[in-house]
Amino acid sequence: MISRRDFLQTAMAASAIVGGSGFGNWARLAARQALTQDQLLEFDTFGNLTLVHITDMHAQLKPLYFREPEINIGVGAQKGLVPHITGADYRRMYGIEDGSPLHYALTWDDFTALAREYGRIGGVDRAATVIKSIRADRPEAIILDGGDTWQGSYTALKTEGADMVRVMNALGVEAMTSHWEFTLGIDRVTEIVDNELNFPFLGANIFDKEWDEPAYDPYRMFERGGLKVAVIGQAFPYMPVANPGWMFPGLSFGIRQERMAEVVAEVRAKGADCVVLLSHNGFDVDRKLAAQVDGIDVILTGHTHDALPEPVQVNNTFLIASGSHGKFISRVDLDIRDGEMKGIRHKLIPLFADVIAPDAQMAALVEAERAPFEAEMGEVIGQTSSLLYRRGNFNGTWDDLICNALREERDADIALSPGFRWGASVLPDSDITREDIFNATSMSYPAAYRNEMTGETLKLILEDVADNLFNPDPYYQQGGDMVRVGGMGYTIDITKPQGERFSDMTLLKTGERIDPAKTYVVAGWASVNEGTEGPAIWDVVESYIKRQGTVSVEPNTSVKVVGA
Repeated sequence: MISRRDFLQTAMAASAIVGGSGFGNWARLAARQALTQDQLLEFDTFGNLTLVHITDMHAQLKPLYFREPEINIGVGAQKGLVPHITGADYRRMYGIEDGSPLHYALTWDDFTALAREYGRIGGVDRAATVIKSIRADRPEAIILDGGDTWQGSYTALKTEGADMVRVMNALGVEAMTSHWEFTLGIDRVTEIVDNELNFPFLGANIFDKEWDEPAYDPYRMFERGGLKVAVIGQAFPYMPVANPGWMFPGLSFGIRQERMAEVVAEVRAKGADCVVLLSHNGFDVDRKLAAQVDGIDVILTGHTHDALPEPVQVNNTFLIASGSHGKFISRVDLDIRDGEMKGIRHKLIPLFADVIAPDAQMAALVEAERAPFEAEMGEVIGQTSSLLYRRGNFNGTWDDLICNALREERDADIALSPGFRWGASVLPDSDITREDIFNATSMSYPAAYRNEMTGETLKLILEDVADNLFNPDPYYQQGGDMVRVGGMGYTIDITKPQGERFSDMTLLKTGERIDPAKTYVVAGWASVNEGTEGPAIWDVVESYIKRQGTVSVEPNTSVKVVGA
């Protein structure tokens, strides 16, 4: 396999790790605010194999605004490493000029002003333009989808993912893996995989519980440019923990490190010149997996929504992170000779909607998919004077708005909102449409419950969720970001073990400390428990916004983080 020294020599000969156009070069173009479509797509074609990666689209067909995280804490061996670097530190690391388009696309600060200057990002019609350009240069490029594709929008909810399936078929995707797809329910997933999907649905780590055997194809072997390329699928490992297991009762998941090593050995024995892992593990899990399992050339990582303009090398494996919500596409060119990877070039391509021309055929398909729902989606529910965003380890303003709605509409002391990473942003002084609300709430178990919980139970919930995020071993990081809390403040020390992280839990309306023995009325949504009752969360939020007229979300200062 290629050594780090040989890789760096190859990279320097190519001017930059990330490709012939050079990240440093196009970062400077961006800083001069002179980006054109040709510059975004420019690539010094390299080697004999091209991969194209898109992931975590969350059913977003149109260009959007999406603010990257302000807080992304790494723990244990991951502390201080990408992707746990944000804002100005991230820009300094990659040589990104303040105020440039890349500042806007890749970091969080000055988001509103830069969004007004540079506009929306993404859109499947822009993705189609990029993919067609890559395929014109490299006709045998392999187009791969990292999952979280069929969930996250009004149209995907109403069509049970059919809109996204048709669009991804048209985009030319050749394999995918999965996570939120299974929240459509196993019957619907089976219907799509068997009858609607034009490409394989891969999951080496998904097993049939009854027969203890693989439930889906573990990999697909492609022959491109005289090479055998094995693409192995790795679905989100913790489906029954993070999502309702009753929706897919016959399946078991897991990281299954030994299984992955066996599959890699199997495809190598079958003559694979190149092994690609199409993963929905999350970046830190994939970083550990790459250190533990030999023989994987490239991991196309997903789930944690990270966007990195350079590959991360772990031993002889290169991790590629392509962001989320359709904001980016990664092009990866590999030089594969004698069954080994001799070099790599990569480019993370931001899909600036005002720079990249929409593909006419895909634009027409998108409009056709949206047409039956445009009237409902486009209805203005209210306005916001605040930037609404969700992404980061702790509360975002979208989550605070949802918590406010839960407390008021459900007459609760405390509100809990899950730490989902998906959900488009809404700029301040903008209308809030029904589509905006569904972009932040659209899922298949939306009941807004109202329960009584003791203070002790509340702390147990917070401690459990925090361990899924801040356990120093990535293999035990089983969820999204921290559950968002409304009506209650707390201090969290992320350096402490489970059960000892939370203190100073306070009911905000009275200033009283949460009493472990006292009972509180708690409203929340997205419970994984079957039979949860309550109105759909989007109805709760819509009712609240209508009553408010214009919503304003003050900065949340109720959470104090120690040890970051």
